[in-house]
Amino acid sequence: MMNNSYASIWETISNIVPDRPALIHGNTTRTWLEFEQRASHLAGAFVKAGLKADSKIGHYLYNCNEYIEAHFAAFKMRASPINVNYRYLEEELIYLLDNSDCEAIIFHGRLSERIAQVKHKLPKLKLLIQVADDTDAPLIEGAVAFEDLISDTKPMPRIERSEDDIYMLYTGGTTGMPKGVMYRQGDHCKGMSLLYDFRGLKRPRTADELASTILSLDSKNALPVVLAACPLMHGTGIWLGGFCPLMIGGCAVTIPNIHFDPDGLLQQVAQHKVTDLIIVGDAFAKPIAKALDKALDAGKPHDISSIERIVSSGVMWTTEVKQQMLKHHDMMLVDAMGSTEGSMGRSFTNRKSPSKTAKFEKAQHAKVFNENDEEVKPGSGEVGMIAAGGMVPIGYYKDPEKTAKTFRMINGVRYSFPGDFATVETDGSLKLLGRGSVCINSGGEKIFPEEVEEAVKRHPSVYDCLVVGVPDERFGEKVIAVASPHEGQTLNEADLILEARKHVAGYKLPKHVVMVSHVQRAPNGKANYKWAKETALEAYASKTSDQKVEDREATTS
Repeated sequence: MMNNSYASIWETISNIVPDRPALIHGNTTRTWLEFEQRASHLAGAFVKAGLKADSKIGHYLYNCNEYIEAHFAAFKMRASPINVNYRYLEEELIYLLDNSDCEAIIFHGRLSERIAQVKHKLPKLKLLIQVADDTDAPLIEGAVAFEDLISDTKPMPRIERSEDDIYMLYTGGTTGMPKGVMYRQGDHCKGMSLLYDFRGLKRPRTADELASTILSLDSKNALPVVLAACPLMHGTGIWLGGFCPLMIGGCAVTIPNIHFDPDGLLQQVAQHKVTDLIIVGDAFAKPIAKALDKALDAGKPHDISSIERIVSSGVMWTTEVKQQMLKHHDMMLVDAMGSTEGSMGRSFTNRKSPSKTAKFEKAQHAKVFNENDEEVKPGSGEVGMIAAGGMVPIGYYKDPEKTAKTFRMINGVRYSFPGDFATVETDGSLKLLGRGSVCINSGGEKIFPEEVEEAVKRHPSVYDCLVVGVPDERFGEKVIAVASPHEGQTLNEADLILEARKHVAGYKLPKHVVMVSHVQRAPNGKANYKWAKETALEAYASKTSDQKVEDREATTS
């Protein structure tokens, strides 16, 4: 049987297709042989610095080849890479690097000053590695250049590894401080073999089967080329855009810019003949669709003929936007419902088979349970919490209390409960309602923001929308929508509420709509509900104050 650990599998693949591309970033291509050799040298540097198996190595980087090379190096020595959000500032950096027990940190030059500010407060750090970028930032005190370590350190020899080795990804979720989600490498590797499934191929169980499958794909020039439009620092990016293509001998492509540029992205798709594009819902799909439309109207359409599928996870991807993209090319659109804590369902769309927004085929091992841990019956209309089965994490790093709440046994089976609620349709599919942590309680009724957001976004003038609850004396909370218009258009509160009324019950309707020029989201496209709530509270307080003035004036007159 094959050892299901990332480093062992990638080492084997580097022997099978050494001259095929593994990583592409801008004008830099790393073959599988170069990928493996550079990771071996870097792993040697980790060992030389005193790092050991189960050490934690922070990755404070924008998308780049080095991000994935450093993952490979960490896996080689049985350590765990730690994703660090490149937006984090001093307090957030100190918390995460301390909480994760990082002994090394790899960072881009443009982020070096932030590391310089915190390194003296992190006594566990033994190694600072600076990656050069277009800022030409000088090395901070105590740091070593990434390329110098590669060239000056002897490669680490290949070793035997255990499928019980821990891989960890930090997730911020919608509330609270970031949490480290721990997986067995053996379980996670199996979960990241999705591209075999998508191509109708049998997952290899032995090294010989792995070699046979990859060589067959190579002979047909059919090894996947996967571009992550979203940040590698989040699960969707590194898992679907990094691990998945590498598990099948493919190539992971990243874009050499730190701001999302849909036209630049589409140019990279054409240049590298990208077969799979990884995005995060409407936050990425809408600007891509808009760029495709504009280029077509200008008589210079983008060439996306190489794309076989676009895969999204983490944020709602609406039917209307999917159809807008399918006008330009017939491809499979895969909408994956999941979180760092587990996979729950998928939706598949192409020109012949449309799908409904927020409706998913239930994953093989997923179930929906009510508050009594009883499985929700299809067609009952009962709301339950989705339980992810199969690839279930070990737990949260150094947090047994949250681990016990999120990962539970029911009828002898261990499940993950990330916090998403759904109903089960008569056909067994899931109708996603949203995350319980942002659920609005109005007059005793539970209202899930995603459902209302979808209804508001049905209005043709709305580009983006977030929905939150604000305090209300009568109902406890009232629903407020924060919405932004398409370019050149304006929004009318009454019209938006009227449109929403066509799709959701009256008690779910926004009581007010706050108009903004831009709805704030995280770099991975996920909702910034904290910002939305602050914006709604500020606008609602202003509206309430104005109403009180009008009431006083009316009383006086």
